Amino acid sequence: MAIEGMGTGLVAVGAGLAIAGGALATAWAQGAIGAALMGLLAEKDEPKALLFLALPETMVILGFVVAFLIISTLKGG
Repeated sequence: MAIEGMGTGLVAVGAGLAIAGGALATAWAQGAIGAALMGLLAEKDEPKALLFLALPETMVILGFVVAFLIISTLKGG
């Protein structure tokens, strides 16, 4: 019985790490892109360049998907 509880806890930690890793990577990427984008916008008006700021958000979405898959395998198996 204790093994099942420990397995559930480890699955929860794994799902949390998937989300945390994606969130940290997104924050780092958006910081770098945002700084470069502000320099670009100061020199030249390029509104399409703002789309590059939204691209790293896919990493966090991927983290949520991986966390969902990790938790769903626990419930399914």
